[in-house]
Amino acid sequence: MASRYWMVSLPVQSSASNLWSQLQESISKQSFDTPLYRFNVPNLRVGTLDSLLSLADDLLKANAFVEGVTQKIRRQIDELERSSGVDGGDLTVDGVPIDSYLTRFVWDEAKYPTMSPLKEIVDGIHGFVAKVEDDLKVRVAEYNNVRSQLNAINRKQSGSLAVRDLSNLVKPEDIITTEHMVTLLSVVSKFSQKDWLSSYETLTDYVVPRSSKKLYEDNEYALYSVTMFTRVADNFRIKARERGFQIRDFEHDPETQDSLKQEMEKLAQDQETMRSALLQWCYSSYGEVFSSWMHFCAVRVFSESILRYGLPPNFLASVLAPSLKSEKKVRSILERNCTARNSVHWKSEEEVGAMAGLAGEADSHPYVSFTINLV
Repeated sequence: MASRYWMVSLPVQSSASNLWSQLQESISKQSFDTPLYRFNVPNLRVGTLDSLLSLADDLLKANAFVEGVTQKIRRQIDELERSSGVDGGDLTVDGVPIDSYLTRFVWDEAKYPTMSPLKEIVDGIHGFVAKVEDDLKVRVAEYNNVRSQLNAINRKQSGSLAVRDLSNLVKPEDIITTEHMVTLLSVVSKFSQKDWLSSYETLTDYVVPRSSKKLYEDNEYALYSVTMFTRVADNFRIKARERGFQIRDFEHDPETQDSLKQEMEKLAQDQETMRSALLQWCYSSYGEVFSSWMHFCAVRVFSESILRYGLPPNFLASVLAPSLKSEKKVRSILERNCTARNSVHWKSEEEVGAMAGLAGEADSHPYVSFTINLV
């Protein structure tokens, strides 16, 4: 699948079929690696030239918005698939791959009646896509909220010893808690372990000699236990902090651990359920938004062709996918099939200069042309 297409229209001099044959022959002979497809634009309601000129001012902004939402949904799909480690299926519109939908485009008369004013069609597309974007924001926010909660718990379970939950590292037999004795847990930098082992017994009175045991170690810290008389525990905390050791509060509570485990399992299940539902919604919505975008492109190429070539509508619209190395060659072929006199609004390259063209870009081509980026 090509990721970038040109949508162009050329003025018809004799007949559309003759022009199409000439274009096909020229492309196949001189740029055979460039796929070429006819883009069927229906006979839309023109209205007045003033209404077309007014609409042209809005087309570029509206196109950027619709294209942006399309790409936003696609990026969300990619992110959801990466998070699950599963490569999803191809993006489709009603079961048709998106590149095939573009290159074999058929106007949906039921959804967008051709007798409707162009502004009404454009406003309808913009309104629908805006609603989809709002829905996407809500759904993503709900999913990210659950994911953030789960990530926060996971960080506590697997983060640095300075902040993580210790319940899965400390066993009941590691802790002594009686009326007169208590076990404290100290987080010690890996580079300060010798200092800890040589000093903990003398940080205060009534520390049980040789009571410190290493319970766990990560890349930065080691977790040690130490037992002492309860009445000196507060003083030990102060002295330990002065030496750069962190005393972690800990209370072994099986019920809390079970509750945390259940919460994690529920959040993990909720996250997967919401991820799957959001992914399916994105697949469906992408197809709908992409279809709307292609209808918008049809309106755009129609209106810009009228403004450029005049009335009555008599132009040939097509879609090409040239490689980077073939772009200049394809432009040359298109120009040879479109003389300046057929383009009533076209100016030479010298006349155009930095002037914005009909598509809102510096356009020195004697034909309508804009790019469609699928990714």
